[in-house]
Amino acid sequence: MPDTATPARRRTAMALVSVAFVVAMLGTTLPTPLYPFLEARLGFGELTTTLVFAAYPVGVIAALLLSGHWSDQVGRKPMLFAGLVCSALTAAVFLLPSALPWLYVARVVSGLSAGIFTGTATAAIVDLASAEHKARAGLVAAATNTAGLGLGPLVAGALAQWAPHPLTLPFLVDLALIAVAAGCLLLAPETVRRVDSPHLRPQRVHVPGEVRPVFVGASIAGFAGFAVLGLFTAVSPAFLGTVLHHSSPLLVGAVVLLVFAASVAGQAFSLRLSTAAGLSVGCAALIAGMAVLSISLLLESMLFLVAGGLVAGFGQGLTFRAGLGSVGEVSPADQRGAISSAFFVVLYIGISLPVVGVGLAATAFGLVPAGVIFAVLVGVLAAVSLVLLVRRG
Repeated sequence: MPDTATPARRRTAMALVSVAFVVAMLGTTLPTPLYPFLEARLGFGELTTTLVFAAYPVGVIAALLLSGHWSDQVGRKPMLFAGLVCSALTAAVFLLPSALPWLYVARVVSGLSAGIFTGTATAAIVDLASAEHKARAGLVAAATNTAGLGLGPLVAGALAQWAPHPLTLPFLVDLALIAVAAGCLLLAPETVRRVDSPHLRPQRVHVPGEVRPVFVGASIAGFAGFAVLGLFTAVSPAFLGTVLHHSSPLLVGAVVLLVFAASVAGQAFSLRLSTAAGLSVGCAALIAGMAVLSISLLLESMLFLVAGGLVAGFGQGLTFRAGLGSVGEVSPADQRGAISSAFFVVLYIGISLPVVGVGLAATAFGLVPAGVIFAVLVGVLAAVSLVLLVRRG
């Protein structure tokens, strides 16, 4: 947007892009409270649920590596529309007659949508901000992203609780919201000039040697934090239903929303701290949150589960923002985009692999031991990151 644009025009344009961003991310977490319905219909268990969930980060990582920088050349809006198309395809696949292979397809395509939007919508929101508000615009983009992720389970949970057809209506509502988001994008301005002969090659992931000490510490903390988000997004229906005996889909959605809301609060609080302090406090919060989560499973306590989710979510928000900031601070300007992409690849591996491990452990030992093992391992990762930070001074 031109520098001469009025503040009101900038705010309107940011709001239009933000609405589309929320809708796209909402669609990626919409299935969370619906997994018990899918399990009952298709006859699969916790391991398959975690594998279906893990298909989502595959799509995200593919989009980050393949198209993370394409919007710089073809424009923000074409890529955002491509992300909405993927989101609509996801909802359409979920509306097909239920079959397990289609669930994997839907989750991969959903990941593609999220991968496209995560980078492109963030860049568009920062583009639309004035020069003195770029840092705040980055927080707005991160909070918008997280808010969309948190609203998805709440919307689906409310519809499944109070409306008919729990495996159909949420995705019809999602398609209607996508239509609204497309209208918002039509009204939003383009913020970059299209390159005449774009070079649309896959992006190479590379971390220079001088960046690696900071990158490793931030990545370990970020991995642990995103593992927490993956756990609550994929396995919270099982924890609530099997361990705590609460089968309400609305309650599942509310618990997941609280974790993501705590993450937004952590991201906002990180602006008051240096990146090193933000990482340190975030790691400490992750350790404390995982300790409370373990207690909740052993005591079968709903109160402790929510408390652990809030503390861990706050820590995740801190480690995410501070980790991304610390990596950006030490990255050469001409390699910052590629290094940031490498950081996000680590984060999305963190959101998938540990959750699959929980599914395997739950099959072998039961859900409570699996959850406790997960919490201990995440706490250990956060402690390792904290030790690395202390050693670096």
